[in-house]
Amino acid sequence: MVEVLNGLLRANLIGSLAILAVLVLRLIARRRFGPEVAYRLWAIPPLAAAATLLPLKTFKGNAVIHPLANLVPGEFAPWLFAAWVAGFVLVAVAMWRAQVMFLRAARCGEAGPAVVGVIAPRLIMPPDDGRYSPEERALIRAHERAHIQRQDPRDGALIVALQCVAWFNPLVHLAAHLARLDQELACDAAVLRGHPSARTLYAKTLLKAQLAGATLPLGCYWPARGRHPLEVRVALLTRPAADASLAGPMLILTTAVLAAALAWAAEPPTPFTPPVPALVAAAPDANAGHMSVMLVTRRAPNARR
Repeated sequence: MVEVLNGLLRANLIGSLAILAVLVLRLIARRRFGPEVAYRLWAIPPLAAAATLLPLKTFKGNAVIHPLANLVPGEFAPWLFAAWVAGFVLVAVAMWRAQVMFLRAARCGEAGPAVVGVIAPRLIMPPDDGRYSPEERALIRAHERAHIQRQDPRDGALIVALQCVAWFNPLVHLAAHLARLDQELACDAAVLRGHPSARTLYAKTLLKAQLAGATLPLGCYWPARGRHPLEVRVALLTRPAADASLAGPMLILTTAVLAAALAWAAEPPTPFTPPVPALVAAAPDANAGHMSVMLVTRRAPNARR
């Protein structure tokens, strides 16, 4: 239990540092390489956190006191673990309730456009009541299909899972909100590559498709809750195409590898325990009058795997 909590806190500390780095890099990447590269930068915090689960370094000699070795006092571990489980359940229930409410609104024709689901995502279109022209509805379909082709619902499910696991970390919830916004910006860019002459019509469609107060944890929707996200999306439609060279993907790859390496290097080392020889079987040799002994090695019981 103590090891689980220590690992969870270490992963959150490393992930939080990666989130702070992405908060800066995403703005630079969006201006230089476009919103699609900026969105892919959000893969770095989960990778950095996952790097803390890699096999730890070992050391020989005297014990080393590491600041990240024991973050949770042993006497408080049961209470902290119970609090974490309770928070996990509450956040998961809140996400499930929001999902159910969105689906209920969609069945009544009061939600959409959106993509709902993860394993078999499906499109939810707004009712054909004359609010959208045929051209606007075609752009909406192109937008939602782009989400499915890019596997954005799968990314959204990962975001929800991380919010549940790290419910106590406000940076994780901030990152989830901004990652979903960057996801929509990246999808806008993908649609406009296929419809370069529809920028003005696309901006008008965005204004019509605002979802006041809607929440969809498992899926993709046009999150225009508030003035700022909508302003960002419309403003990006007026910008020229971003740099399509390999510099953007190389930025993502280099930053991800560096973040994972630093995360692993920051992990506390574990003591090196040499293999302990043990007698497994011993039997007398009746013919020669000698004792035959088989020696094998086994890992010490307290050695960390």
